Amino acid sequence: MSDATYHIPVLLTESVDGLAIRPSGTYVDVTFGGGGHSREILRWLGPDGRLFAFDQDGDSERNIPEGEHRLTFIRSNFRYLSNWMRFYEIDHIDGLLADLGVSSHHFDDESRGFSFRFDSPLDMRMNKSARLTAADVVNEYSEQRLADIFYLYGELKNARRLAAVLVKARSAAPIQTTQQLAGIVAKLFPREREKKEVTKVFQALRIEVNHEMSALQEMLLAATSLLSPGGRLSVITYHSLEDRIVKNIMKSGNAEGQVEQDFFGRTDTPLRAMSNKVVTPSAEEQASNPRSRSAKLRIAEKK
Repeated sequence: MSDATYHIPVLLTESVDGLAIRPSGTYVDVTFGGGGHSREILRWLGPDGRLFAFDQDGDSERNIPEGEHRLTFIRSNFRYLSNWMRFYEIDHIDGLLADLGVSSHHFDDESRGFSFRFDSPLDMRMNKSARLTAADVVNEYSEQRLADIFYLYGELKNARRLAAVLVKARSAAPIQTTQQLAGIVAKLFPREREKKEVTKVFQALRIEVNHEMSALQEMLLAATSLLSPGGRLSVITYHSLEDRIVKNIMKSGNAEGQVEQDFFGRTDTPLRAMSNKVVTPSAEEQASNPRSRSAKLRIAEKK
């Protein structure tokens, strides 16, 4: 499987340039996927450099470059970054890259249940050995819990009504497929916004199934601790929820964005944003790679 069939790397040059790679340094790509960003990092690393690549999806292992001694692939959720670095006796890293978007591969694989383009089982697990599926969430969560998920993770204004309609529908028969779900919720949205709003429903379920927000916070806090002074974080986000967490941690060192001050009123933050503006894909990249259209790149340096 080539990277082009898995997905085209977003903001490839900008995100890797943001790491300011030292040839002998130690780097981490926590979202290996098709391997595009990792291959670009390896291009800048010297023979003594090291790259650790994380991905919890076994499909991504097909994209590991053959005979590449500088790369260590770790099949794991990136929330366990700190544990794995301890396992490999790595005390500090010089940079970390994260491309937080869901790959085209996941949306295009009918069996994974990420997209309502196909009539597939409601799955949505990034890690196929994980227990919780989207079907479990839709059919077993309480109405209140469903409403919370749709409001928090989908930012849907009619979250309570959505939850009520799903609970009523599942009382007649379990909701088992993507198109079953899409057919039930689509009726709650105006025709002109239907596709966009149903996508938010699926996004909310995917985030819940994969515990994406808590995993992101844990990974970024671990990365901040692991970075050497002058080390870089280069993070690509695709929706406001994850972007807010990344922005807050880069600004304040915590997910809430609360900047602490010492006795003299001086701010005490571990990271320094490299720019007040986010980097977005060029018009050319957006035209050639639709996945990039909502992408934002933030880069920070360890003080």
